[in-house]
Amino acid sequence: MTRADIEAFFATLAAANPHPKTELEYTNVFELLCAVLLSAQATDVSVNKATRQLFLVANTPQKMLDLGLDALEAHIKTIGLYHSKARHLLATCKILIEQFDGEVPRTREALQTLPGVGRKTANVVLNVAFGEPTMAVDTHIFRVANRTGLAPGKTPLEVEQKLLKRIPARYLVHAHHWLILHGRYICQARTPLCWQCAVASHCDFQPKTNKKSS
Repeated sequence: MTRADIEAFFATLAAANPHPKTELEYTNVFELLCAVLLSAQATDVSVNKATRQLFLVANTPQKMLDLGLDALEAHIKTIGLYHSKARHLLATCKILIEQFDGEVPRTREALQTLPGVGRKTANVVLNVAFGEPTMAVDTHIFRVANRTGLAPGKTPLEVEQKLLKRIPARYLVHAHHWLILHGRYICQARTPLCWQCAVASHCDFQPKTNKKSS
């Protein structure tokens, strides 16, 4: 992708969806952190189905601890890896209370001290909750970045660093959501829906003849 292609790519996505949002459901930063932790190797749909009831009874670190392991597992048992996720979540709640006054920290370094929170999860929280221009590279973003030529890389970190350099600053805050949604619904893993894609003419995946004729 050229710089002109990148500009047009994001301008098109922005025009179609000016205020993109995560598809995870939450009402406070703690709920968002929980939802992102639970979403590893799971769909947002499955997480939302479980957390709708969970957050009614446990929407703070203390309430989550009071719920206990057995009850927490019962709420999230439909989500993959729920045993380990429940343990990580309760351990996280304990740390939030003991070290952060029950609040979700606002730095990547502090977030990554929490059990089960890696760089991607920390970046999601920083971006969605606090409006930081971070780039959480999941499977969708990794695929879109490589397939389109936007930011080719062999590792999520390499792709993240390239995206932060190549995406114009005015698009960075929302770029994470635009790329995820594009990968989830259009630039799909097995068969990208190029004939439905509004940015196909700016994508390296398309044959050059198609780019010229579009």
